[in-house]
Formats: sequence, structure tokens, C-alpha cells
Amino acid sequence: MPKWIKIDPVTRIEGHAKITIRLDDNGNVADAHFHVTEFRGFEKFCEGRPFSEMPGITPRVCGICPVSHLLASAKACDAILAVNIPPTAAKLRRIMNLGQIVQSHALSFFHLSAPDLLLGWDAPIDKRNVFGLMAADADLARAGIRLRQFGQTVIEVLGGRRIHPAWAVPGGVREPLTAANRDLIRAGLPEAKATTLKGIEIFRSLLAKYETETQVFGNFPSLFMGLVAPDGSWEHYGGKLRFVDGSGNVIADQIDPERYAEYIGESVEPSSYLKSPYYRPMGYPAGMYRVGPLARLNICRRIGTPLADDELVKFKALGWGAVTSSFLYHYARLIEILGSLEHIEKLLAEPDILSERLRADAGINKLQGVGASEAPRGTLFHDYEVDDNGLVKRVNMIIATGQNNLAMNRTITQIARHYIQGPDIPEPLLNRVEAGIRAYDPCLSCSTHADGRLALQVTLRAANGEILDEVGRL
Repeated sequence: MPKWIKIDPVTRIEGHAKITIRLDDNGNVADAHFHVTEFRGFEKFCEGRPFSEMPGITPRVCGICPVSHLLASAKACDAILAVNIPPTAAKLRRIMNLGQIVQSHALSFFHLSAPDLLLGWDAPIDKRNVFGLMAADADLARAGIRLRQFGQTVIEVLGGRRIHPAWAVPGGVREPLTAANRDLIRAGLPEAKATTLKGIEIFRSLLAKYETETQVFGNFPSLFMGLVAPDGSWEHYGGKLRFVDGSGNVIADQIDPERYAEYIGESVEPSSYLKSPYYRPMGYPAGMYRVGPLARLNICRRIGTPLADDELVKFKALGWGAVTSSFLYHYARLIEILGSLEHIEKLLAEPDILSERLRADAGINKLQGVGASEAPRGTLFHDYEVDDNGLVKRVNMIIATGQNNLAMNRTITQIARHYIQGPDIPEPLLNRVEAGIRAYDPCLSCSTHADGRLALQVTLRAANGEILDEVGRL
């Protein structure tokens, strides 16, 4: 008879989820599913609010990546005002987003995934965590903590607080960067770079050891999507959308984010509150695509800074046209930290970076605005529709984690089929399945939204799989 394996909860991720694996009569994996079991309703309860409040409300979507929602929201409001914000305000927003990338990626690699990578998949459960890493290598654990602290400091000196800053506003930002805070950020850059380069060295040294994981942890062709600059270089705040296929061929390029709905469709699966976006021209689910660090490095031609560009060449050599293994999200994350630090250094040297001309004033000039930026986990869209008084009528958020949903399900199925054969399943094998999800660094609090009532369907099955009864609502 079929057997079910449940991993509940999935550990060392942000949010609450479980994994179910179904074995056939011979003990082989038939399929696996990633279930996001929490629900939040930001898209609905923002309706009726003045649009100008949205950059203050939406950072509360998440405590890990509030800056991502702050900036995407502010950009959507800029579009409603139909303004170009002052150049210094745009540069300061960029610096804050780069600080967000640093702190979030550092958390993912050094705190959540390093226990597996450095201590091993078979390490005892009570040791396979950040405290076990501290016991094994206190200096590395401390360096990872300080790297994340650097990114948080960038956010704090600009926004006044590390979590849920309400600093970006429609038309610009609230406060300038002071000379003292500029120097404070600069002072932390050498140590942050040294830690990142050490992390890259460690991960590259593990590639031979984890050759199997590289081949089976989500290694399959898919589309990749993200923002790029006009010359095709790495982008995290502005730019246009680009899609490439699993061979690295550009299939759609320089798409204005306002037109995202022409290219991105949204579907739902009955087993999860997480949306399943897809590339609309290819349909669902064939239009599966990935976003985030792996995607951004696959779609860009260069990062635009010397150290990160040198590492990008080594990264791209690991694939044929595109790097398709989700295990290499870890490597891509470290390269992005390095590039972010170098870009922060360049922006701090801009002659107008201390300017106090920070905000464009305007009224409501458009009734819809779309803001898109690159969150650490991938491209983030905020789409607002307002009435003539500026009250929000409709909100749609497309979150990075949701865009990776189809790929995450395929990843855990691939891993489970490689490692698991019943009836006895050792726990370390299940940890490998969890690690497939951790490679994407999902942020589930950001991702679970719905418009109106939840669609719900309950299916009652017999032990042999026969459907006995179904009841549901739309």
C-alpha cells in the first residue's frame, strides 16, 4: 500500500511549512510536495488605506526582508505620482537595498545552511544548527554574525531602525545620509569583504565533496527571471525584466515591470497557501521559472565590480549556458554579497550622496502604480490601484518565494527520488530534502496572501487512494 512521509515542520527557514513525500508500493518516491501552512492577508486588508501609507504598512509583511517591501511599495507610489525621484534619493534607496541583500544572504548562508554544509548532513540534530557551528568554528560563526550586522547597520543608519523602517516615501526618502554615518559604513567594509571572500573560499572548497548534491539538489532546466540594466548587467533596484531559458538564451528582454501581467500568470495549488506564478507565454505549469541569486547571475552579463565579476566568471563556468543546479544558490548568494559591498563602496563615493534634496512633490497623476525591485530571494512586485482620492482599491503582491514554488516542489521530488527508498528512512536523508528547500531561502511570511475568501477543497481518500468524497468552496 502507498506510504506517506511527513516532514513537519521544515526547519531553518523563515515561516511555517511542511513536506509530504508519497512512496509507491515498492517503496520508491512517487512525488513530493512543499506545503506552506500559514496564511496572511496583506493584499486584502490594505484596501481602503491611503496609498501614501503603503510604504509604512507593507514592511510589516516580514521582519527578515522589510526593506524589500518598503522599496517596492515606494516605487509603486512613485508611479502613482508619476515622478522621477531626486538622484540622491535613488542612490540612498540603492544603498539600503544592498544592505538588505548583505544581511539577508549572510543569515541564509552562515546561520541556516552552513550547519549542513560544514558539519554534514549526518551530524546529530542537536548539533546541526548555528550553535553547533559556533562550537565547531567559533571564529567563522562570529564572522558570519558580524557580516549580517554590517548589513543591518546600513539599514539602521539610513532608516533609523533595522527592522520595519518607514524611511522611503512616495517621491523619495525622509532623511539624508550624514557624513558621520557614511564614514561608519565605510569603516565596516574591509571586514565585511574579508568575511565574504572567506565564505566563497570555503564554499568552493566544498564543491568536490558535494558533487552529488550539486547534481541532484534541484538540477534541472528551467526559465530564469530578474531585473537587468539596459546593458544587461546585474541590477537590484531599477532596470527591466529579462527571461532566459535553461541554455542561457534570452527569450524575453527589457520588459517594463508595469507590463509584468503580460508575462507572469498566477496559479494556486490545493496543497498550499503559496501562489505558483509561471511564465504566461508557456502556460502552467510548463512556464516554471526561478528567481533570486541563481537567476540574477544567470541572466546578467556582469555585476559591474572587479571582485564580484571575477567570481561571476567562475560561477558561470559551472553550467552550460545557464547554471541549473539549485544547490549553487549558496554560491550565488555569496557572490551577490561581495558585489553588494563593492557597489555600496562606489555609491558612498558619489559627490552628491550627502545632498538633502531628497523628495519630489506631486499629487495623484495615475490610478495604478507598479513597483519592482530585487529582494534577496528574487524579484518583488507591488501593484496598487487607487481611486481619485488616493485610496487603495486593489493590491497585488508577487513575492519571490512564490515564484520559486514550482521549482521548490520539483527540487524536493528530485532529491527524495535520489536518496529515499522505503520502508526505513534515516533522518539524515530527510534532512537532505529539507536542505533542498533551504537552498532557495524561502520567506513564507512574505508569500501567503489571498484576495477575499480562501479557496478550500477537502478530499477524503481510502487507503488505496480511491476518492470517497470531496467538498470545497471557491
